[in-house]
Amino acid sequence: MSLSDLYRKDFNIFKAPENEGVVYLDNAATAQRPQCVIDAISDFYNKNNANPLRGLYGLSVRATDDYENSRAVVGQFINSSCAEEIIFTRNASESLNLVAYTYGMQNVKEGDEIVISCMEHHSNILPWQMVCKAKNAKLVWLECDGQAVISKEEYESKITARTKIVSIAHVSNVFGITNPVKEIAAYAHTVNPECIVVVDGAQSTPHMKVDVQALGADFLAFSGHKLCGPMGIGALYGRKELLEKTEPFMRGGEMIEYVTRQDATYAEVPHKFEAGTVNASGAVGLAAAIKYLEAIGLDKIEENDNNLAKIIMEGLAENPFVHVIGNKDYRKHCGIVTFTIDGVHPHDISSILDSEKVAIRAGHHCAQPLMQKLGVGSTARASCYFYNTEDECRKFVEKVAQVRKWMGYK
Repeated sequence: MSLSDLYRKDFNIFKAPENEGVVYLDNAATAQRPQCVIDAISDFYNKNNANPLRGLYGLSVRATDDYENSRAVVGQFINSSCAEEIIFTRNASESLNLVAYTYGMQNVKEGDEIVISCMEHHSNILPWQMVCKAKNAKLVWLECDGQAVISKEEYESKITARTKIVSIAHVSNVFGITNPVKEIAAYAHTVNPECIVVVDGAQSTPHMKVDVQALGADFLAFSGHKLCGPMGIGALYGRKELLEKTEPFMRGGEMIEYVTRQDATYAEVPHKFEAGTVNASGAVGLAAAIKYLEAIGLDKIEENDNNLAKIIMEGLAENPFVHVIGNKDYRKHCGIVTFTIDGVHPHDISSILDSEKVAIRAGHHCAQPLMQKLGVGSTARASCYFYNTEDECRKFVEKVAQVRKWMGYK
């Protein structure tokens, strides 16, 4: 029995009359939420709604417990050494900016180098451009080959004793390729023990088991909404010793220990990075989503992603005018299949498929430097998750095969 047979029933969005027959293949942008996540958020507001960390009365204590228990769930999910290494943010973008504006601005000096890859999301490019411009440092790019692979020779030639930060996507949101983060981190730490490795885990955490200690990550960012959690909640993992040495990103309520007219002392990690009223309901929803995915099994989700990608890639290969971007091995796509069609703009592909109730993404996918490298302005992208059915993937392939004909090509 497939995962969709077991778990699709948990997603009420597919039962809504206005979504009847819709094939949702934009999961790399955002996943859908199972009812248990929606219930967890509702229960928090119905039973435990109060400002966490601020009140000594029972309701606030329960809200605080919910919030901190959620932090522990996130820490266990990515195997942090302790819950204090988890900072709640709005999303992966905010997490990456937090590292850049704090650790990056405090530690990068003139002449240092920051290494990123050609396949990064803009959220993992713009913050480092900012740091390099502010500090007169150099931004160095890791290039991939025609199969979307960053070779050992490439990263060993680009990461040097001058490298202060390496920041790289665990899984590309365009190629779906899983980058050799563990090997890159080990090499970077060997070449320069002061170098830190930042990992964008937005696309990996929903689809595979991520272990920050095994990866050698010093920081790792991810978003809740891509792994069946709420929008507006994300997390940043940081090694505690680094967080303790780093100045806070924002200043205000609840991130302080003591304030005078002239100065302030900050709260302990992680609270010194969480100024103001926190998104407690979002944290609760994220924890519920993580528990849900773990009950399914990340290994099963990864296997299922590969199976759906195989159906799509083999089906698209039957059409000579369709070109899949990236690796030829379906097992190296993490459920993401990006493609072009000869003579048809990706926006037209998406619009035509939408008229057939197939939802995919079209555009530059917030990865314009990669599009420039590929020599295209934009691409179309189908991305699967465990609640997608094999029949949905076959329907998608059938509709893509007809796009050129509907555009007037013979």
